[in-house]
Amino acid sequence: MGKVYAFLADGSEEVELLAVVDVLIRGGQEVKIVSVTGTKDVVTAHKVRLQADLEFSEADVTEADLLFLPGGMPGTRNLEAHEGLTAALKQAFAENRRIAAICAAPSILGKLGFLKEKQATCYPGFEDDLTGAFYTKQGVVTDGNITTARGLGYALDLGIELLKHLAGENEARKVKEAIQYDQIPM
Repeated sequence: MGKVYAFLADGSEEVELLAVVDVLIRGGQEVKIVSVTGTKDVVTAHKVRLQADLEFSEADVTEADLLFLPGGMPGTRNLEAHEGLTAALKQAFAENRRIAAICAAPSILGKLGFLKEKQATCYPGFEDDLTGAFYTKQGVVTDGNITTARGLGYALDLGIELLKHLAGENEARKVKEAIQYDQIPM
């Protein structure tokens, strides 16, 4: 079982977060939603109120197998501005731990230099922030320890892709079948 921290800020895209989290939990992963707002209460991009499991100060990010960033605006900018999260991402990258981002959030990884010489995707309009990446219009792309996704329409695909890397293809297939999702070949 992998340990996953999914980060949440005011203005994050709630369905991108929850769809990925749901798939990973169904696949037996230990997932904690971590707020970077200083409180567990967060208001998402579409004014949905969510409560995180932990505040950032309570999370031991060094123990995570996967750090996941949902997109949304201004959520992406709020995640990017959090110095503790930026430091955690840098450490995870240096340790070759898995990092994933969807929609606008891959721009954070690009600005940190994580996408150099890697294939990556993002929401249209954020391509210039994927510094050094080989941009692709694929819905979900994994290159090494980094997985990126284009946007909300690919949130389930992203969750299944991440589960495949954390728990194996058989577990990912079981979850895909259980949720009646036949949009991606396996």
